[in-house]
Amino acid sequence: MRPSAPLLRVRELSLTHADAAHPSPRDVTFDIDAGEVVLLLGPSGSGKSTLTLALNGLIPHALPATMTGTVEAGGIDTAHAQTATLSTQVAMVFQDPDAQIVTGTVYDEVAFGPENLLLPLAVVRARVEEALRRVGLWDRRDENPDHLSGGGRQRLAIACALAMGSPLIVLDEPTANLDPQGIDDVYAALADVVAAGDRAILLVEHNLDAAMAFVTRTVVLDREGRVVFDGPAAEVIREHADELLRMGVWLPAATLAALRLRDRGITLDPLPLSPHELADALAGVDVSSRSARSTTADGLPAGSTTAERRDGAGHDDTVIIRARGLTVRRRRTEILHGIDLELDAGSLTAIVGANGAGKTTLIQALAGVVPPPRGRVTVDGIDPGTASPRDLAARVGFVFQNPEHQFIAPTVFDELAHGLRLRHVPDAEISTRVDEMLRRFGLEHKAEVHPFLLSGGEKRRLSVGTALITRPRVLALDEPTFGQDRARAAELLDLLQDLRQEGTTIVIVTHDLQLVAEHTTHVVVLAEGRVRAVGRTVALFQDEQLFADAGLRLPALQRVLATAGLGATS
Repeated sequence: MRPSAPLLRVRELSLTHADAAHPSPRDVTFDIDAGEVVLLLGPSGSGKSTLTLALNGLIPHALPATMTGTVEAGGIDTAHAQTATLSTQVAMVFQDPDAQIVTGTVYDEVAFGPENLLLPLAVVRARVEEALRRVGLWDRRDENPDHLSGGGRQRLAIACALAMGSPLIVLDEPTANLDPQGIDDVYAALADVVAAGDRAILLVEHNLDAAMAFVTRTVVLDREGRVVFDGPAAEVIREHADELLRMGVWLPAATLAALRLRDRGITLDPLPLSPHELADALAGVDVSSRSARSTTADGLPAGSTTAERRDGAGHDDTVIIRARGLTVRRRRTEILHGIDLELDAGSLTAIVGANGAGKTTLIQALAGVVPPPRGRVTVDGIDPGTASPRDLAARVGFVFQNPEHQFIAPTVFDELAHGLRLRHVPDAEISTRVDEMLRRFGLEHKAEVHPFLLSGGEKRRLSVGTALITRPRVLALDEPTFGQDRARAAELLDLLQDLRQEGTTIVIVTHDLQLVAEHTTHVVVLAEGRVRAVGRTVALFQDEQLFADAGLRLPALQRVLATAGLGATS
């Protein structure tokens, strides 16, 4: 029998954004067949998100970019077909779910696409209910999407894609804002979709721990946007792990741990791709005579985090952020309930919790982005509820979960210079400090580019740079590593550690408990708008039930390494 035509056919595709000097991606060729789950990997700036936008015709029809080569979805040339027609072949979930939410209720949002296909009412209703049940939002179908948490809106965007019934679903970082249960629910729903064998998925994802059991194939782009590897996912990662590491591509946490252990004389072959595989591999390794049993890679006590091992001048046990009886309402809903909290100067604290726990609301209230009730919060001696914007900005730098929410200037250079100009810093000093920040975040070649034309990872780095450039004493970041490749995420985390050593107090919201385990000094555990626990990271991570009660799971990798007597590997 003649094989069926691929759902997607890409040939010698190059895409060049307006004002960009070079295409990214460049000369890309691949097919996707029904039943495949393809993982698209590559360092930040390689063109992964840009590539996804060409698959349903947004490029070249809706976004300013030059396209050469061809893309065919379901046999339809995307360069010559209407985007509405292409939506029946390719459903999209963007990196930022807010970019695609347009209606007033969760139900209407999911119904919007099928209704525009003029499907019978009964079919629309059936698709909406099935999609919302799959992502756990059926009981919230009458709510305004704005009332959902970031993770809730992410699941809503996925439901919209499922309801379209398109043969190919393209997802850009679909689990970045989800708690562990939300990740499980999303991948279970997507697995059901491809199980029938007539649909396929293209996935851009940094959380490979959850994805590895799901994906069947990996396509890897290099920094120039070219395809360098294409094959079975496990085979590509195992055979090219060192090259991928040098490129800055994310690898599964177990694989990274195995590579670090290899540097300490413990070689595992084949390389493990999951905590379960790592545990099995370590079961046959004698580590009793190795110094790794009681120390980390840098010779310090096992179990300590990077932040605590570097703890010195940065941490001085002086309270710099204090909340007393902090209650925050949005519209008629109370999000935070009587929060009492103290954070020490020079600490690096993570606020963690399940989706909807109130993490973003808390960090925004502490930083004054959403002014808290008067007299309930003090930051570096001022009340964010009453302080002027100038006084507040001098003390607190804030990085939003969605970096585009804070961009206001026409170029990257001007975005970085804006806060300094408001403070009447001399032009020569502005140029010096902006150039330094551009180099620090690898944005030198993008100085004159509009911020909205950057890649997702580049936007995140710019947003962090704008918060840092005024040298505030407190830096608050909502999901700081979202959209970053492994190398850039590591650079950012190293930068945060350096800032902490210099005396900056850092507060982050993150779903990445592996990041928390390795890099923070303290943790605040939120559940249902209340603080369930606050304390040193190492101490709280000994209590697995504490996190389970808050709807979280400790990283399996931590348990495996602890059981093997290897401690931290960072």
